[in-house]
Amino acid sequence: MKTVYFVRHAKSSWADMSIGDHDRPLNKRGKRDAPYMADQMVATELQADLMITSSALRARATARFFRKAQQLTKEKLLVDKRLYHAGIETILQVIQELPDEIEIVYLFAHNPGLTYIANHFSIKMIDNVPTTGIVKIVSESPQWTNFDPNNAEMKAFYYPKLFNLR
Repeated sequence: MKTVYFVRHAKSSWADMSIGDHDRPLNKRGKRDAPYMADQMVATELQADLMITSSALRARATARFFRKAQQLTKEKLLVDKRLYHAGIETILQVIQELPDEIEIVYLFAHNPGLTYIANHFSIKMIDNVPTTGIVKIVSESPQWTNFDPNNAEMKAFYYPKLFNLR
C-alpha cells in the first residue's frame, strides 16, 4: 500500500507587499500551526519515508517543521519546483514518478491544487483545505504509477481548527 499526506503550507505573511508570492515567509500563526500539526502527525500517523515540497518559501518552511518532528535527515526532504501552484495533473505526475520502495510520502503544496486533489480522491467534498491542512490518501496499489482514484481514497483530513487552534 502507498500513502500520501498532502499538506497545504502554513499561513504566510502579507506584511511586506514588496516580497513576491514565491518568497513570502510564514507569519506568526503559520509558525505556531506548522510545528503543532507536525507533532500531531508524529503522534497519530505514520512516519514518512520521503517528503517533497514546493519551492515556495512558505511550503519549504512548513516542510522543515514536519521533517524535524519526524527526525528525518535533510536528504529525505526534496524540493520540486513543479509543485508551486500545481494542479491535479502535475501533482499526480510527481507522485507517480516516485520509486516503489517509498511507501509513505508527505507532499507540501498550495491551493487550489490541494483541494482539487483531495476532492479527486474523495466521495465527500471538501470546500477548502485550509493552511496547514493535511489530507491522507491511501492506495491499495504497490506501484506509484497506479496511484489514482481507481485504487486510492481519502482516509483522513486534519486541520488546525480540528485541534482547537484558532
